[in-house]
Amino acid sequence: MPQQRDQSQQTESLHVNLSSHSIRQSTEKELKQQESSSQSKDSTSSNMSSGVEIPYPIDWIFPRLRNPSKLWFITSQFVITLVGLISKFVLVLMNKTKVHNKERLMKAVAKRPKGIPLVTVSNHYSCFDDPGIWGTLPIRYVCNTFRIRWSMAAHDICFTKKMHAMFFMYGKCIPVVRGHGVYQEAINLCIEKCALGHWVHVFPEGKVNMEKEDLRLKWGVGRIIYESPRIPIIVPMWHEGMDSVLPNVEPYKLHWGKKVTINIGEPLDLSAFVQGLKDTRVPEPVARKLITDKIQDAFRVLRSETERLHGERA
Repeated sequence: MPQQRDQSQQTESLHVNLSSHSIRQSTEKELKQQESSSQSKDSTSSNMSSGVEIPYPIDWIFPRLRNPSKLWFITSQFVITLVGLISKFVLVLMNKTKVHNKERLMKAVAKRPKGIPLVTVSNHYSCFDDPGIWGTLPIRYVCNTFRIRWSMAAHDICFTKKMHAMFFMYGKCIPVVRGHGVYQEAINLCIEKCALGHWVHVFPEGKVNMEKEDLRLKWGVGRIIYESPRIPIIVPMWHEGMDSVLPNVEPYKLHWGKKVTINIGEPLDLSAFVQGLKDTRVPEPVARKLITDKIQDAFRVLRSETERLHGERA
């Protein structure tokens, strides 16, 4: 009886009602979409197209990211150091950047238990968001390929030529193909990096949100968290002003003296929530949506707070 009562209380705390009509509808719709997507992928797996143009082949990148060689690490260290120093120069010296609650991110990056992965999530307002926001970290992290994040980058922007692809690959960027869904190689690789206890950064809006809309977050981040062998520490963050440092219109030039505000949110402890989803055998499509919804809720609170902090600056 006590075990049944505990399980009942845990299930209630998750706010998961599998018998509800809305959950069943979303699950059935998701499964149908997956089935359709799977059939499409099967028919086009030879070129990974699925109706999405691949301007430059990226298959060769994933094996190198999965099993980096010594030469890869040496080259990556050079690229990470170069980019890290530029990011620090732009954010700290060229512009007026204020970071709120920086200690939350530093603790997660430097002091989390060994083997526990870190997943950071943020809004995406500018092409300079990553690596720009990491310029606020100490040099020993922003210029260290063993400590800095893995991050997904759009295949049609960062991986269109061999030289570009190699640069971003050594910068620990994983090519994500927008339109290939949550079961693509980029998401698989992020899960593998989490299994190794690494730091993975995700822009769950799925694109540069130039209109600053309240977008529904992509569920890939939910899958990363749900399928990670060890549930990650999740740190949400929000920033304002990055699109003034590097505007999204031509000419694409870095600007001086702009006001940037970065706000690090409270780490989200979803361990009990995710374990409860697994224990109660919530269908995976629903589970990843519910996890993503938790991040969406945190984003809305952070956005309001950050916009206020940014507006209060002289």
